[in-house]
Amino acid sequence: MSAQEKIIREKLSDYYSTVFEKELIEEIVEVGFIDKFKAGETLIDIGENMTHIPLILDGAVKIIRQEKEGDELVLYFLEKGDTCAVSFINCINRKKSIFKGVVENDVEAIFVPVEKIDDWLAKYKTWRYFIIDSYHFRLIEMVESIDGLAFMNMNQRLLKYLTDKAKINKDINIEITHQQIAKDLNTSRVVITRLLKQLHNDGKVFSTRNKVKVLDF
Repeated sequence: MSAQEKIIREKLSDYYSTVFEKELIEEIVEVGFIDKFKAGETLIDIGENMTHIPLILDGAVKIIRQEKEGDELVLYFLEKGDTCAVSFINCINRKKSIFKGVVENDVEAIFVPVEKIDDWLAKYKTWRYFIIDSYHFRLIEMVESIDGLAFMNMNQRLLKYLTDKAKINKDINIEITHQQIAKDLNTSRVVITRLLKQLHNDGKVFSTRNKVKVLDF
C-alpha cells in the first residue's frame, strides 16, 4: 500500500466509512487522490471539462451561477461530506460545467475520476443513495435561492446570506468587504452599505469596516 492510499483510507474512515460500503471505499482508495485548495481559489470554473468529482473532507465551497454579462449569484455552499450533485450530471453526459465553485474556507477533498460514476451507480447501493441525497439537498438549497430572489427583499436576503456564512464558518464574526457581499448577492456596494447600516441599527448585526458580527443568529 502506498503512502497516498494509506492517507486516503484514513481520511475516508473519518466520515465516509459510515456512508459507503467497504468495497466502495477500497475502490475510492485505489483510484482517488487528495488535493487541497486555499480560500479564494477556483475549484471548477464555468465552461471547464470535469474530469474528477470531489468528496469534501474539510472546508467549504461556494457554488456560483454566472450570467452572460458576468454578473454572479451565490446558490449554495458545499461542506464536509458533500459533493456537487450537478457535477454528476455534467460528468455522465460529458458536459462542461455550468457552475463556478470557489473555495470559501480552505478545502481538502478526495477526487475520483468521472469514469467511475456510472459503474458505481450500478454497483453500489450506498453510492446511489449518496447521489440521490446530494440531489435532494442541492435541490432544496436552489429552491431556497429562488425563493429568496422571488419573495425576499434585499434586506432579508442579506441577513440570510450573513447567517448562512456564519454557519459555514462556524463563527459569527465574518471578515468580508461590502463589495464582496454585493458581488455574491448580485447588487451594488452602495446598497449593501446602506442595508448593513440598517441591520446594524436594528441590532441584527454589528458592522464595522470589512467585518460583520451576526447578532440575530
